[in-house]
Amino acid sequence: MNKLINFKKMHEDDKILFLPNAWDLLSALILEQSGFKAIGTTSWGVANAMGYADGEKITFEQLLTLSKQMVATVSIPVTVDIESGYSEDINIIADNALKIAEIGAVGINFEDCLKDGTALVEVSQQCKILEEIRNRLDNNGYSDFFINARIDTFFQLDDPLAETIKRSKNYLDSGANGIFVPGINSTNDIKAVIEKVNAPLNVMSLPNLTDAKLLQEIGVKRFSTGPAFSNTVINFIEQRSTELFTNLNTESLYKQCDVKTNFK
Repeated sequence: MNKLINFKKMHEDDKILFLPNAWDLLSALILEQSGFKAIGTTSWGVANAMGYADGEKITFEQLLTLSKQMVATVSIPVTVDIESGYSEDINIIADNALKIAEIGAVGINFEDCLKDGTALVEVSQQCKILEEIRNRLDNNGYSDFFINARIDTFFQLDDPLAETIKRSKNYLDSGANGIFVPGINSTNDIKAVIEKVNAPLNVMSLPNLTDAKLLQEIGVKRFSTGPAFSNTVINFIEQRSTELFTNLNTESLYKQCDVKTNFK
């Protein structure tokens, strides 16, 4: 079974797809080594690893190069966070999605928030873009490529549930395969989306939303770590760097330092 079909089937299983988010080749390798069956990228973590803030501050070519290296390095499926497409031109966004498919990735996250994070894209405009992405992929032999439509209503609106359901249905009609609602954390809201929307629901880890097994029980199909994992690693580096500079002593480097890798 090829990776595209295999990845789509992971969203149909009774068992939730626990999808950790990698930010560089090393994190991708370690996640694969740990046993995960697929990984996604995190735009936040990728940007941070390159010395930038999130929000399409890196170029698409930088993202494409990293994604290509990641796909070539691990044997498990890789889906790529392309934020809002790295352009305002529909044709360029669709071309960018196709380029991600052509390097061997199995899917994308595509969000409906403006790249500066200040507002949501109009539903009709987002649907046009999704339709163009789907057509471009299908016409080039990637009909099984998974479009995960990210809906940022819970970050942008005070009363987001109804708009989330509306956008979900519109995006699915426009060619998306699943919906991703970061920021949603109420069990009742999650159940409402699952009840009203006939597609795999992806939610993101939050301080009060951490247990994939419980999410599986209520019908969530995909659970992402988002930036939480990369942030934890960055925090560790910051702490150790401060200790090195302050103490002029490398003792802290040997705390929890039993590295066990089994790379190719």
